[in-house]
Amino acid sequence: MDAQKNWCTKTWRGGHSWRSNTGEATEEALQRIISTLANKNDEIQNFIDTLNHTLKGVQSQISQCNNALENSEELLEFATRSLDIKEPEEFSKAARQIKDRVTMASAFRLSLKPKVSDNMTHLMVDFSQERQMLQTLKFLPVPKAPEIDPVECLVADNSVTVAWRMPEEDNKIDHFILEHRKTNFDGLPRVKDERCWEIIDNIKGTEYTLSGLKFDSKYMNFRVRACNKAVAGEYSDPVTLETKALNFNLDNSSSHLNLKVEDTCVEWDPTGGKGQESKIKGKENKGSVHVTSLKKHTRSGTPSPKRTSVGSRPPAVRGSRDRFTGESYTVLGDTAIESGQHYWEVKAQKDCKSYSVGVAYKTLGKFDQLGKTNTSWCIHVNNWLQNTFAAKHNNKVKALDVTVPEKIGVFCDFDGGQLSFYDANSKQLLYSFKTKFTQPLLPGFMVWCGGLSLSTGMQVPSAVRTLQKSENGMTGSASSLNNLVTQ
Repeated sequence: MDAQKNWCTKTWRGGHSWRSNTGEATEEALQRIISTLANKNDEIQNFIDTLNHTLKGVQSQISQCNNALENSEELLEFATRSLDIKEPEEFSKAARQIKDRVTMASAFRLSLKPKVSDNMTHLMVDFSQERQMLQTLKFLPVPKAPEIDPVECLVADNSVTVAWRMPEEDNKIDHFILEHRKTNFDGLPRVKDERCWEIIDNIKGTEYTLSGLKFDSKYMNFRVRACNKAVAGEYSDPVTLETKALNFNLDNSSSHLNLKVEDTCVEWDPTGGKGQESKIKGKENKGSVHVTSLKKHTRSGTPSPKRTSVGSRPPAVRGSRDRFTGESYTVLGDTAIESGQHYWEVKAQKDCKSYSVGVAYKTLGKFDQLGKTNTSWCIHVNNWLQNTFAAKHNNKVKALDVTVPEKIGVFCDFDGGQLSFYDANSKQLLYSFKTKFTQPLLPGFMVWCGGLSLSTGMQVPSAVRTLQKSENGMTGSASSLNNLVTQ
């Protein structure tokens, strides 16, 4: 019994010892597991934090890329529309904007590599080729301003030739644009009260001739600029060229009542009336106008040069001289010639019966006819009862054995004392007066049963200048009309 008790005691004690050793080992193992799990939890939490941070970075990158993509698409659309711009200046402006925006575009400042990991490089967008193409793109430079050479410019024969050159050679120039305007101011153009520039485009050379001009101003301004395929350059410095010419109109207040007068046209008007002259008492002060209401009468047929009917046109009195009366169907120009050389042309209507073209002193009397006094010189054409063509001065007549031209050119050299008439088309000399002019001259015209039209603001043609230089004195017949001293 005691033995059995001792065995049981030993057995319990031994079991307890085993159980005690096993618990300690398990606790240690559990502690290790707990520690490992806690570390893994921390690792997972850190990874989650990293993922959240990365996600935020990717989302920010996506937002930036979306904005860059929108800007790039807008820029691409703008560049595509710019290709359709035709105006060089607008195209150049758009091209500069595109270049600046490409340089500053956010698409080229972004890293197109996702920020998640290096193993996602397959998602990268490669803009290297486009970047290289944009960097090698070269825009045409803006052409420099040309230089107009006044020495090479020519003003002659109602034409102006303008010549210019580039400050340095530029093989990209496609054409030039020339602009011109008339002015009465010498030197640089004024901004106020100036005419608008007239444009001549697509000039391929470095000079251009403006022809058929009427020089109704004293000067002309010119400027030019060069253009390449993309853009126009700056204007050259403006150049002012003098355009000498006599520009005048017909003076309506100096005409016979039977003449209908406009600026450069005069026409026989049988409805006028010399009877109204009796209502004009003496000479009016300069600049005054005398208006009388007239009753219009109608007549049939064409009156002869010696008959004048009553008409409806109110007379206006020239301040310095009475209106022409009687058979002096005359009208004068409104600009006096006191020096220099001048030229104008006159064309008669085909059915004009009688007309004269010439010059006269301001003192020409109201009853005087052109060529019948020593104060007037003219050539006269008569197609009424008989066809005659003659030169007239101081009531002397010289028949001209030449064909009456379609248009007559008149050359007056006041200082040289010469008045010459030409066929305006062929420049054939018709007749010349040689005298000494002692008073200012006015262009004078007589017309009956028909009309005349004038071309003024014309330069002396080169052919006329050449003929004047080669002409040696006057013919005997011409001298016979000029042997009286004029007054």
